[in-house]
Amino acid sequence: MIVLLMFSFTIHAQKVTSQYPFQNQALSFEERVSDLVSRLTLKEKIALMQNNSDSIPRLGIPAYNWWNECLHGVARDGIATVFPQAIGLASMWDLKLMNEIGDAVSTEARAKHEEHIRNGERNIYQGLTFWTPNINIFRDPRWGRGQETYGEDPFLTSKTGVAFVKGLEGNDPKYFKVIATAKHFAVHSGSEYNRHTFNAVVSKQDLFDTYLPAFESLVKEGKVYSIMGAYNSVDGVPACANAFLLDTMLRKKWGFKGYVVSDCGAITDIYRGHKYASSEADASALAVKAGCDLTCGSEYVSLEEAVNKGLITEAQINTSVSRLLLALFKLGTFDDKASVAYKNIPYSENNSPAHNALSKEASLKSIVLLQNRKGTLPLNASSIKTIAVVGPFANETSVLRGNYNGDAANPITFLNGIKTIAGDKVSIITNDFIHVPDNDYANETNEKDSIALLVKDCAAADVVIFCGGLSPGVEGEEGPIVKKGFFHGDRTTLDLPDVQQDALKALKASGKKVILVLTNGSALALNWENENLDGIIETWYPGQNGGAALADILFGKYNPAGRLPVTFYKSEKDLPAFEDYNMHGRTYRYLKGKPLYPFGYGLSYSTFEYKNILLSKNIANQNDSIDVKVTIKNNSAIDGEEVVQVYASADNIPKFRVVKTLLGFDRVFVKANETKTVAIKIAVHSLRQFNEAANEYEVYKGVYSINAGSSSLNIPLSGKLTIK
Repeated sequence: MIVLLMFSFTIHAQKVTSQYPFQNQALSFEERVSDLVSRLTLKEKIALMQNNSDSIPRLGIPAYNWWNECLHGVARDGIATVFPQAIGLASMWDLKLMNEIGDAVSTEARAKHEEHIRNGERNIYQGLTFWTPNINIFRDPRWGRGQETYGEDPFLTSKTGVAFVKGLEGNDPKYFKVIATAKHFAVHSGSEYNRHTFNAVVSKQDLFDTYLPAFESLVKEGKVYSIMGAYNSVDGVPACANAFLLDTMLRKKWGFKGYVVSDCGAITDIYRGHKYASSEADASALAVKAGCDLTCGSEYVSLEEAVNKGLITEAQINTSVSRLLLALFKLGTFDDKASVAYKNIPYSENNSPAHNALSKEASLKSIVLLQNRKGTLPLNASSIKTIAVVGPFANETSVLRGNYNGDAANPITFLNGIKTIAGDKVSIITNDFIHVPDNDYANETNEKDSIALLVKDCAAADVVIFCGGLSPGVEGEEGPIVKKGFFHGDRTTLDLPDVQQDALKALKASGKKVILVLTNGSALALNWENENLDGIIETWYPGQNGGAALADILFGKYNPAGRLPVTFYKSEKDLPAFEDYNMHGRTYRYLKGKPLYPFGYGLSYSTFEYKNILLSKNIANQNDSIDVKVTIKNNSAIDGEEVVQVYASADNIPKFRVVKTLLGFDRVFVKANETKTVAIKIAVHSLRQFNEAANEYEVYKGVYSINAGSSSLNIPLSGKLTIK
């Protein structure tokens, strides 16, 4: 028998005294949820299933908005620490740091939320349920939202995503710090213009080998507590009404215990876009029955009509409401501060000096050195009198932020970062002759005159730092239509905008040393630039300390070690059609041609030699783990970091479809002239591939080459592993 205890608490100015079991902290969360659901009317239940949930004063239930974002820092809620964009975080190849960033972000999230509650605020972007991370596979560089992902590889995406989710959700055995949401489930990576109607046709082989593994890892290993359904259909069934994805795979196969939310307006797409349902009520019923518990939108108001028409039962609605309420209980929404340690995080933790330092470290580790002709970098400040810092993004803050961002208190642009580190002894030339409007790269007026002025103004410079690339104003979610190079946020070419190419060629023709500093969220075709420029540095969208981090790398205060999480192709002509979801010819795993820069690539100021590889066993079964020991030497006078990467390929196993696949990695610090042995544990089941005939995963028997090196193409060491 449940003992009823007396509790009293305040919601806004109204004092509510009650004696309901759901308020009894001595009971289990499940018991409390069951009691609360039994006291709700159908209308109240339906209201709780929309992202902007109204309060229920009679029960003391506060209003709650489920929509919040923290892709690379708490977003859309004022000042917060801005870390590098997600694609940049992936290029760190540093899981420990990724976990620390997740922890810092959730600390700021809690600090902000508790401050909002103290002020009686419960609005959008003020809650504790975050629609992050985006773990869709970046299968094609033309996708504008690829910047939000962790790249093209399922293994790297899985490991990076798990580390971030664990940092976000915390390690309290009872309460979540915040709740993370893995999105967009599933098979979504463009295109933007037709995402509300698009049907992704995908083979089971590609579905299970490429598009689902990261979600499975985040559910099983990361314990992510929320999943967001995608806009698109998958093989004819809208993702948010897809029982195979949301029930068979997510809950039955993977054991997911949390709740599912739709992407915003995706329930409407079920009947208006995909024409899969006849009405809003029909679409809402289909979605809830499939397993979509919460709508971002108001479509679920129609669930009352759906119940009256017999399209869904109130018992089925209870299942979804129970999942949502359980999440709120696990966040400590209904419990006191003495019980929930996270509620005591002070607001001073937001945008703290420690988090700023962490953001700087992330920026440094995310930057990738793509080209360094004749050792031009690092620059020698003592021998340089004048530097030109030019280009459209030299003093621009938007390219530091990326999308889904917070507001940095003191963002450091490239120009300001270079000025600070160069000091008074070096003159800085800067100008805005090459100005590229975000809304239309093709309308640069008087381009030839602008370039002529640029070259003339840079005449006295010993070196030119040209800050170019792309911006979040042109690549991103359902972006603007642009006349040349972009379409609704996606790209139609991988080249730099014409005005930038012309400016770089003119500067180089003038005899200057030219360093190209890139901001972008996706791969670029830098063929002429790679052959002709003195240096190329990939910064992505590098966060609030991007300018300071770039300056440290330019002047040798930091030795770069970022690695590409995506393949840089020579041209979009090397790729299949954008809307073809078949993986053949895509990403390093299936590409048989030679890219411009391979997956895993990145240069250093140090020179590393790979000397030896040793496997702890050479014969194994699919349940085994193996230690791969790799010996490397830093053959230089400069301390540096190396990202040791382990790949597998099949010697003669026709069913093994991939050319090669990543099995493990480690970012290690190696002193000058030091030799170090790195141990990387790999799981044999990472070799699994989906066998369509058997309708299950299988690790194919045979001989595999286990290779180690510095990128997916530079893997000089090899050992043999036989799977019995």
